[in-house]
Amino acid sequence: MAGLVNNLLILFLVFQNICLGFRSPLSVFKRYKDTARPFSSECLGSDQPVISLGLSDFALDIRMPGVMPKQSDTYLCMSVPLPVDDEAYVVDFKPHASMDTVHHMLLFGCNEPSSTENYWDCDEGTCKDKSNILYAWARNAPPTRLPKGVGFRVGGETGGRFFVLQVHYGDISAFRDKHKDCSGVTLHLTHQKQPLIAGMYLMMSVNTVIPPGEKVVDADIACHYKRFPMHLFAYRVHTHRLGKVVSGYRVRNGQWTLIGRQSPQLPQAFYPVEHPVDVSYDDILAARCVFSGEGRTTETHIGGTADDEMCNFYIMYYMEAKHAVSYMTCTQNANPEMFRNIPQEANIPIPVKSDMLKMTHGHHEETKDTDKSSLLQQAKKEEEEILDQGDFYSLLSKLLGEREDVVHVHKHNPTEKAESDLVAEIANVVQKKDLAREIINHDERDNTILVRDRIHKFHRLESTLRPPENRHFSLQQPKHGEGSWEKEHTGDFHIEEAVEWPGLDLRLGQVSGLALDPENNLVLFHRGDHVWDENSFDSKFVYQQRGLGPIEQNTILVLNPSNAKLLRSMGKSLFYLPHGLSIDKNGNYWVTDVALHQVFKLGADDKEPLLILGVALQPGSDKNHFCQPTDVAVDPITGSIYVSDGYCNSRIIQFSPNGLYVNQWGEETSLGRARPGQFHIPHSLALIPDFSQLCVADRENGRIQCFRLETGEFVREIKHKSFGRELFAVSYVPGGLLFAVNGMPYPGEAEPVQGFVMNFSTGEIIDTFIPLRKSFEMPHDVVASEDKTVFVGDVHARAVWKFASTEKMEHRSVKKAGIEVQEIKADGEHKLDSSSGRNLGRLRGKGGGGLNLGNFFASHKGYSRKGFDRLSTEGSDQEKDEDDGTDSEEECSAPPPPPAPSSS
Repeated sequence: MAGLVNNLLILFLVFQNICLGFRSPLSVFKRYKDTARPFSSECLGSDQPVISLGLSDFALDIRMPGVMPKQSDTYLCMSVPLPVDDEAYVVDFKPHASMDTVHHMLLFGCNEPSSTENYWDCDEGTCKDKSNILYAWARNAPPTRLPKGVGFRVGGETGGRFFVLQVHYGDISAFRDKHKDCSGVTLHLTHQKQPLIAGMYLMMSVNTVIPPGEKVVDADIACHYKRFPMHLFAYRVHTHRLGKVVSGYRVRNGQWTLIGRQSPQLPQAFYPVEHPVDVSYDDILAARCVFSGEGRTTETHIGGTADDEMCNFYIMYYMEAKHAVSYMTCTQNANPEMFRNIPQEANIPIPVKSDMLKMTHGHHEETKDTDKSSLLQQAKKEEEEILDQGDFYSLLSKLLGEREDVVHVHKHNPTEKAESDLVAEIANVVQKKDLAREIINHDERDNTILVRDRIHKFHRLESTLRPPENRHFSLQQPKHGEGSWEKEHTGDFHIEEAVEWPGLDLRLGQVSGLALDPENNLVLFHRGDHVWDENSFDSKFVYQQRGLGPIEQNTILVLNPSNAKLLRSMGKSLFYLPHGLSIDKNGNYWVTDVALHQVFKLGADDKEPLLILGVALQPGSDKNHFCQPTDVAVDPITGSIYVSDGYCNSRIIQFSPNGLYVNQWGEETSLGRARPGQFHIPHSLALIPDFSQLCVADRENGRIQCFRLETGEFVREIKHKSFGRELFAVSYVPGGLLFAVNGMPYPGEAEPVQGFVMNFSTGEIIDTFIPLRKSFEMPHDVVASEDKTVFVGDVHARAVWKFASTEKMEHRSVKKAGIEVQEIKADGEHKLDSSSGRNLGRLRGKGGGGLNLGNFFASHKGYSRKGFDRLSTEGSDQEKDEDDGTDSEEECSAPPPPPAPSSS
């Protein structure tokens, strides 16, 4: 085993390079040594590796340091410190163990292990302080994966700073060859804040007695749930040899809902909850283990040895971060009478085929009485089986950036050969001797390079596994008189985050508006030290915090789009609560202030406004007043001004170039389905000069409405289920692409917060995207250039992301004189660019879009999140009140009736 795992890593790196033809090294594995806890020479190298998986992710290998238990039913523990001080999240577990040697493993999180030795007898304890179970493994279970956006929180102020691995060595006859054991688990951790926190709920019987020869013995567990809602996504069952079936249920108002049911004699993995189950206050969680005492001559009790029994039902769940509890237990039966009504399925053993028993039990029982040579031969055979099906998909998923919605589960259907044939083919290529010889001759430094050209990699794999999808959208030409535009091929169009862009680290206030100026510099509008919260306005929408004065910081910042360098700034002492921003063809800034209820035109170099619409601090609904106006658009041909008004009005107002009232349209949304021309917070505008149309992000109606510029006549609606209930911003790029960003899902809903790229002509979604660094919290505005470089501003995250198109370029990152350089190949041309910037187009409107690999699977046919996406009650620009169990309202708050219904 000395070099097996190292070789596996190297093989897999070459597997990416050669088998799938990946080109761009976007991340590098680095190994850090921890000399305080060296491994045995028979374990992974001579050090305890921490492997970098990119800018924010890393892997931590937790292994027994070459132990040799002296007697059966030995429990050994070892600890590993979290290698970072700040908060991190465990998002993936990969076990390294065989049932031949290990009965089961548990991974705990805590702040103070029971010992500082390399390893110790667990009779001394696991942790001196409170410990949480993070992971459990037994019976050759495959890797476990968490839903996207879910992680176990570790480190920081609230998470544990140590991992403690507990390994139960049952029968030690497998150690007759004197080998040393290095069993353990590899964790995938990320610094990206996870919106949902995972936890473990353990249901365990502590007093069950199984009489000898008794055919059926039930062990029942039940507890009332008394906490905030939790969402169950995976379960695991555990007994020893007498267990026949274990079932878990949620009981609500007498109705039993199955969480999971499985034979404990099958691989003891975390299996997905087939139909997502939520658990609320005062529900009952119930579980039953069915045993048989046949073949035993003495009573069997609950205990820690292989000859004892256990009845455990583990539940993995997630909760919203502010309510998260990482570990809960239930060891009683609070209502024995209720089990009279347990579904009959809980009493029916699950048959397990004999060949499956051999697989799940390993070869331990078969080799008990064999000689040493037989054991060595078996060990050699297992070393040669470098990639099995489960491990392959786990590693492949990790390198694709995927954290699947369901855990990996062994599928015992021999007829499903499409994927297994692919695995066998690739594994065969990886294991070729000439390939291995080439790897051995590699410089060690080269071996650490992990090639991750994510876009091309995914599509090569997808085209192998699935029939090719027709992603070529016909963009129809406009009719005569509707403007001219270039028909564009969008079949291979993708956007991903420009992870090297430093602008994400800028210290900003709430970012409310974005635009590009005529030089294609990025202009952002932010709120400095002012925050829109529940105290900002009274019931009549009059601003209540005038005493704070205007924002003392410059609220308009002009940045170099390539390196985020500040070029100039303005807007100090002018605004109270900035909102919308756009830039006309002459470079003038048009902004709205929801506190002042006004619209301003500012010259790029002028300190005083060139034009002001509305009356300061006076909300209204006539021709001269606004009520919390949200955005402005200026027609580049006619100079006409369009204002979306707003949070407490439901209209679009047209003004002449010099600010005279011309026209208005729109009305409040009526009860039932929103009709054309009705608005519930017209939040963002996108002017479509190619078609003489104005498109509006009708925020709380979760749709885009488009109107004719001259008349305000309704043209069409664009609405998709994936928008969810809220659509915050919309933008257009000449050539036929429409961009949008949505809001957080409502409680109980699953549509994720993300960006969209659409074919404007058909309204069809071409792509979706989320960031790689940080996470969208409330993306509020977007802007894009003609070459599809996209920026997204977020009011809650107080951040701006940059995304770039991968459609027409291949790029790889190289180091030259210590400078990160992008070598770009575009349309047959080679050039070097020392920044990540692209040649921005001339569009000065707004746009949003991009593609992040973490969201690839959600945007492709056949992928289902199964309700694992973030559930959140956030739906406003206001920052969350951490001390309150409810969400306060502000920017998302439409006025209470009358005149309009309130939103969350």
